[in-house]
Amino acid sequence: MSTSIEDLQREMEAAVRALDFETAGKIRDRINLMRGGASAAEAAQADTSGLVRQQPGAMGLGTSRQRPVPPPDWKPPPKPDLKTSGRKRK
Repeated sequence: MSTSIEDLQREMEAAVRALDFETAGKIRDRINLMRGGASAAEAAQADTSGLVRQQPGAMGLGTSRQRPVPPPDWKPPPKPDLKTSGRKRK
């Protein structure tokens, strides 16, 4: 198993020459982890697929946005006055 960044770069270039871009992307992510301070073993064990489990409390299917929580001192704004809204000044 290669442990140095140079070895991984050579493997990545070989994968690109073989048109195996998925493997090259995984190796690229391992190189980035090692440059960020991770050891070779940690970089090899890391999940770099980009898939993240959705957090509980998400807003419906197909979205990763969490349910909005207003600040504790937030009050809704007052409703507009129907007599003055939508009219132009003369």
